Amino acid sequence: MEENIRMPRQKRAIEKREKIIDAGFTLICQNGYYNTNTAEIAKTAGVSTGIVYQYFKDKYDIFLEGLEKYGDEIFFPMLKIDLNSFKKDTFENTLRNMINIYINDHKLSKTAHEEITSMIHSNKDVADYFYKREMLMTETLVDIFLKNGFNSNHLIEKVHVMLGMIDNLCHEVIYHQHDNMDYNAMTDIVITNITSLFE
Repeated sequence: MEENIRMPRQKRAIEKREKIIDAGFTLICQNGYYNTNTAEIAKTAGVSTGIVYQYFKDKYDIFLEGLEKYGDEIFFPMLKIDLNSFKKDTFENTLRNMINIYINDHKLSKTAHEEITSMIHSNKDVADYFYKREMLMTETLVDIFLKNGFNSNHLIEKVHVMLGMIDNLCHEVIYHQHDNMDYNAMTDIVITNITSLFE
């Protein structure tokens, strides 16, 4: 951390810093990273621009802090599912719940989604964050599957494929919105294909 950037110690200062993170990340999710500036973040947080620069070098620092704080909720909402519900006899229902939670809780605008996706490919910090979280989610699910008696053969690969299929389906429903697509039928197809992986 640079010398002119300080980490607050008093409760009021800590709360201000948190408000800046919340405001910045909310604006980035609504408007996109490149359409959000520090002055807007300061105004939304109810602080001066000078206060923002006391705690953060720039909006990129605010974005990274927001990613650490809210990334699971925004990008990995499937973790909100009770992972112990991955039992063989209720697996289809669990998958449907995962998909519904992902779709209903998605807070990224299309612009923000496109920008952050491009940052995954061009920015090491963002790429590292997503890689680590993706692998953590995969490994967490593998452990749960093993505890619930699923076949261990190529389980990590199957879980990874499952997560990719759900992610792609949800992005199709949320962002692409093709008029000629029946998304209920597509959801059923994805669930059928995922369940067949684990038979």
